[in-house]
Amino acid sequence: MHNEDQALVFELSKPGRIGYSLPEMDVPEVDLSELIPDGYIREEPAELPEISELDIMRHYTALSKRNHGVDSGFYPLGSCTMKYNPKINENVARFNGFAHLHPLQDESSVQGALELMYDLQEHLVEITGMDEVTLQPAAGAHGEWTGLMMIRAYHEANGDHNRTKVIVPDSAHGTNPASATVAGFETLTVKSNEYGLVDLEDLKRVVGDDTAALMLTNPNTLGLFEENILEMAEIVHGAGGKLYYDGANLNAVLSKARPGDMGFDVVHLNLHKTFTGPHGGGGPGSGPVGVKSDLIPFLPKPILVKNEDGFSFDYNRPQSIGRVKPYYGNFGINVRAYTYIRSMGPDGLKAVTENAVLNANYMMRKLAPAFDLPYDKHCKHEFVLSGRRQKKLGVRTLDIAKRLLDFGYHPPTIYFPLNVEECMMIEPTETESKETLDSFIEAMLQIAKEAEENPEIVQEAPHTTVISRLDETLAARKPVLRYLKQ
Repeated sequence: MHNEDQALVFELSKPGRIGYSLPEMDVPEVDLSELIPDGYIREEPAELPEISELDIMRHYTALSKRNHGVDSGFYPLGSCTMKYNPKINENVARFNGFAHLHPLQDESSVQGALELMYDLQEHLVEITGMDEVTLQPAAGAHGEWTGLMMIRAYHEANGDHNRTKVIVPDSAHGTNPASATVAGFETLTVKSNEYGLVDLEDLKRVVGDDTAALMLTNPNTLGLFEENILEMAEIVHGAGGKLYYDGANLNAVLSKARPGDMGFDVVHLNLHKTFTGPHGGGGPGSGPVGVKSDLIPFLPKPILVKNEDGFSFDYNRPQSIGRVKPYYGNFGINVRAYTYIRSMGPDGLKAVTENAVLNANYMMRKLAPAFDLPYDKHCKHEFVLSGRRQKKLGVRTLDIAKRLLDFGYHPPTIYFPLNVEECMMIEPTETESKETLDSFIEAMLQIAKEAEENPEIVQEAPHTTVISRLDETLAARKPVLRYLKQ
């Protein structure tokens, strides 16, 4: 930590300063000993800082400026779709009729919220080409697990108990094999070919009568569209397995192609990615799951249905895998996604895809002369570069990422997918202007030039941030989790 940052909140503390005022109690005082065992009651006052309201506000405002987010700068994380969150979404989510609902209210008193959820499900059905959608899952990986549990229940209901394997590509998101394992499956890896796509011959080799599902995202993690998807679906379905669609990259095909039309049986969506819910910092998320008709009986219950009297939950689902999240899921994120879809309309969602793909290809071609391009072909919403050329000069991809901090950018995803050496996965999204893209491109080109002419400045980066280069191994193994006064 830099010296100028030493005067933190504890050094500002002076006896007698107060940063808050509370109204007089309007309820009787309670003897804590009647509620809490003696051993748990503090005998001495806590040593908390005593600071004025102005100083504490300035302290937290200064801390907030150290955070990076889509409202403060470019955030090109590949496979994460870190795009602008329209503020109208926030306004609608804060409507009293949504924000002040209680999850235990009677269905008759929350008909507006239920109608929004039902309409959102119908929109997602149309967007994905599925037959029914549940909004219960809390996030993408939770949606993966939910979908896989339904696939497992489907096979078991058919007496097909030997389907214990889930196939994942070598470029898959890490959550795919993890979710499959948590759902009780074993995982098999299918290789990519020289074009970065699933190797059909290797898929034929690993698929069999023990195959429960193939997990795939299309376009894949390299930003390439799996052009043989219909043949892949035929291979897996022919063996009795199901196709699972990881919706992390749906931003690339909105209103252009639907997973259901590609042959997928299950799809999860990331409302906090594709549909502009707030994203990052561990949440919040929402991972709805859509299924084809033969998997509908296994959807988590209750199912939201529309009838003559309005909207209600149907609990009479004997084959359901059960509830996977309490109450209405992450309702506030659902409201944001619904607002976004209704604001954009079908033409707007199509423009999302067109601009995301345009931005990615523009940036890829501008950067290709300075970095290695493992797959020199048209990409979708994201693309992959390799820092192999820079590594030969002593500058690794990690160094490039650190140097980007000096230019005010959040680095792209690095070292993933694992099948590309010194990988940088960049997703500009559709919401960034050409000026922003050009500025980022200029920074990347300058760093490539520095790697050739002055590698030390990249190797020792960052230089302008509050925290300079860390010993990352030490920081991971021996993190400092509390304030230490110097």
